[in-house]
Amino acid sequence: MNTIIRNQQARIIKSLKPNKVVMIFGARRVGKTVLMSQIAEQFDGKKLIMNGEDYDTLALLENRSISNYRNLLEGVELLIIDEAQHIPEIGAKLKLMVDEIKGVRIMVSGSSSFDLFNKSGEPLVGRSVPFHLTPFSQTEISQTENLLQTKQNLEARLIYGSYPDVVLMNSNEERKEYLKNIVNSYLLKDILMVDGLKNASKMSELLQLIALQIGSEVSYDELGKQLGMSKNTVEKYLDLLSKTFVIFRLGAFSRNPRKEITKAGKWYFYDVGIRNALIGAFNSLPLRQDVGHLWENYLISERLKKNLNENSDKDIYFWRTYTKQEIDLIETAGDKISAFEIKWGDKNTKVPSTFAEHYPKAKFRVINQSNYLEFV
Repeated sequence: MNTIIRNQQARIIKSLKPNKVVMIFGARRVGKTVLMSQIAEQFDGKKLIMNGEDYDTLALLENRSISNYRNLLEGVELLIIDEAQHIPEIGAKLKLMVDEIKGVRIMVSGSSSFDLFNKSGEPLVGRSVPFHLTPFSQTEISQTENLLQTKQNLEARLIYGSYPDVVLMNSNEERKEYLKNIVNSYLLKDILMVDGLKNASKMSELLQLIALQIGSEVSYDELGKQLGMSKNTVEKYLDLLSKTFVIFRLGAFSRNPRKEITKAGKWYFYDVGIRNALIGAFNSLPLRQDVGHLWENYLISERLKKNLNENSDKDIYFWRTYTKQEIDLIETAGDKISAFEIKWGDKNTKVPSTFAEHYPKAKFRVINQSNYLEFV
């Protein structure tokens, strides 16, 4: 398979300006290192590539002084630091470099926005440009497959997801083992490291409960009761999971709070393969009871990727009334409102009457297997 060029690559290259820091966030194994290597190959000037997990890198950057960094970066036009969140006081160190070393461009990566923003965010206000890298989007994968192959591979996308290594694998058994390894070796390890958490089993149980509730409104009180923890702890854990790019929250859309749900939330996975690995659900689609929810998660995550990759200012929500009329996805851009109902089958669905009444200018579409590629 040919190399897949990430949709954000051109924007990242354009953002590599003298005395600025480009920060690339994303979960482990989504391709941050490969992307930075591809960008480095295209850069003609002198570059220095470092890794925050390497002891030599830590030693070289330990002395936070102008003279040390001037010696280290003499003649360097591009500094690249992978896994930068492992470097103590990384924010203050990067600030010193971009403030004092004329002409240097810096690109760093991190597997947790919580961690890297905490360690680099505040000192770099006005000096940094953040990017969020996700697993492959379908538009990125389409660089290497035709329309027939895309349709043939849809079931694999819904079961095994779109992590770069998974997409490039030929065997479903290999994909399954890879995803299990991601969940056990990387995902929980990264989450627990972020906030010094020690209760891996509770975090794993919470993720499994969320995996079983995709497409449904989540009650923090109910989750707390099931897990034997407080509502506040559940919220804290979910916040950490979102900041390590495992799951994301869809809030409720409302401009008429008397009739519409306003405070509820739904949680989805950035990658359905990770979701399936958490609950050991790798059986084929005809044997599954959760195809509708899986399809909903897949399309909403693909739409999120699309908006991220296009640097869109659109916001996404779900919509529901107290009388249980609902729409899967609402997308807003300024005053424009678009509503999408997601269906695995080809059943036609009309716009809910209450929504049509309150938002007469909103566009409404049903997204199914016949038109989803236009949507993503």
